[in-house]
Amino acid sequence: MKQIWAPWRSVYIGGDHGDKCVFCGILESDQDGENLVLWRGEKTFVVMNRYPYTNGHVMVVPKRHVGEIEELTEEEMLELFKNTQKMVGALRAFNPDGFNIGANIGRIAGAGVPGHVHIHVVPRWGGDTNFMPVFGDVRVISESLAVTYQKLKDSLIKLKYI
Repeated sequence: MKQIWAPWRSVYIGGDHGDKCVFCGILESDQDGENLVLWRGEKTFVVMNRYPYTNGHVMVVPKRHVGEIEELTEEEMLELFKNTQKMVGALRAFNPDGFNIGANIGRIAGAGVPGHVHIHVVPRWGGDTNFMPVFGDVRVISESLAVTYQKLKDSLIKLKYI
């Protein structure tokens, strides 16, 4: 397998997180731009994925540290899915052909943050699964997180979501 140098990943992978949940740490911070937080609701917040599957990959996260979907209150669940719906609307500005929306509950299911439930919203385009991931074991992201962040903020403002 070929390797591509991605120094930004080493900050998270090699960092000492202790028992600290990455989402709880983001929530406690007031550095929304640096943390790629698009907005904060009453019970949830929306953050871009630092290691996206595609441009615009975001996560809708309950503010309360909850590891199992059954532990969410009705109010948390409602806001979680309302904000998932809003993000689909905002991401339409990118002209995707479709979306993957889902949650990985537990490490064995693929959860990168297994102790804090969150919903992934991943815009998809025809041909976005090309030969690079298959033959080169490489994923190509065509624009920087900063550019995507600003486009999403603009879309959310235009839609009057924030």
